[in-house]
Amino acid sequence: MKFALIKERKNPPDRRVVFSPDELVKARNQFPQAEFIVESSDIRVFPDAAYEALGFQVTDDVSNADVLLGVKEVPIDALVPDKKYFFFSHTIKKQSYNRSLLQAILDKNIQLFDHETIVKQSGTRLIGFGRYAGLVGAYNGFRALGMRDGLFNLPKVETLADLNAVKMELDKIKIPPLKILLSGNGKVAYGAKEILDHLEIKEISDALYLTSEFTEPVYCMIDVMEYNKRKDGKVGTKLQFYKDPSGYESNFLPYAKQTDMFIAGHYYGQNAPYLFTRKEAKLPDFRINLIADISCDIDGPVASTLRASTIANPFYGYDAQSEKEVVFDAKDAITVMAVDNLPCELPKDASEGFGEMFLEHVLPAFFNQDERGILKRAKMTENGQLTKRYEYLQNYVDGK
Repeated sequence: MKFALIKERKNPPDRRVVFSPDELVKARNQFPQAEFIVESSDIRVFPDAAYEALGFQVTDDVSNADVLLGVKEVPIDALVPDKKYFFFSHTIKKQSYNRSLLQAILDKNIQLFDHETIVKQSGTRLIGFGRYAGLVGAYNGFRALGMRDGLFNLPKVETLADLNAVKMELDKIKIPPLKILLSGNGKVAYGAKEILDHLEIKEISDALYLTSEFTEPVYCMIDVMEYNKRKDGKVGTKLQFYKDPSGYESNFLPYAKQTDMFIAGHYYGQNAPYLFTRKEAKLPDFRINLIADISCDIDGPVASTLRASTIANPFYGYDAQSEKEVVFDAKDAITVMAVDNLPCELPKDASEGFGEMFLEHVLPAFFNQDERGILKRAKMTENGQLTKRYEYLQNYVDGK
């Protein structure tokens, strides 16, 4: 079986790759029966020469490979028919902007394995860039704080070599006595937590957070059962909430009244209550004035996220009274960081981490009869049709 690392062709350019040169050597050693080739790329964080130096063929034509490995969506005109593809297609939530991509994949008889659909039997994702989104998102939140309040100047992550360089920059700053709220309990939230812990900001319980003020910066990490509650006043459970959130309402406002900076690292499920609404953001005791929205659901659970921002222009302001966008440092506005492709700023570390996970969880499935069902669960299309698990996308494909 022949695997190819493909060139990223989406704009803005993405410098990440599924396997770093070193991880690709590990893959070759672990699976000597497989062949690995690399499509030439002038934007990848690892140059072609780094792969060639380790004995990999670098070529402009990878159409003879069986499995093509990418990160972002492949442009329709670059799709090779009758192949197996791995990339983030951004179609599983019926994203309208990628309907034509999924239609083309079916038309070209491609087997699509979306990185988001590589999950355990329980549905927990096995691979992703979540940790790096959390790391960069939290850093960017502090960068916004420093710029807005004239406290310090942190450089952009994309100008730094790697995660170590990021942490060295954080060692130079001092955080004022803020109360910081972090939502979530997955890889994204724990990536953000890594930054808070590196800054030696003390983590406190929600009971203490909701009732006390401090003379030093503190943070509190909350999950769905803290910021949601059952409407009937009974005790809720996480499992029950994930199954059907319709009997729940938001319990976020008590936290919003005690929080200066909010780092949104949660996963937002369909039909779940919004964390806070535009109406609630208008309340005089709504205290949050800076939000690093790593989750970045537009016009959704975090009312101030009007749009995704960009790596080039990561910050904007939200005026709660007019419900309009303003400049990021406008008086009485909420400063918003809502970049939706954060791991792109840390391409080296993100690629290395992703390759480790792909080698551990995905590649073995090609050589052990897929004994854990990883490929079976992840396969979205086959023989020009959606697979059974993804039949719910048929109306989306049909444009209904």
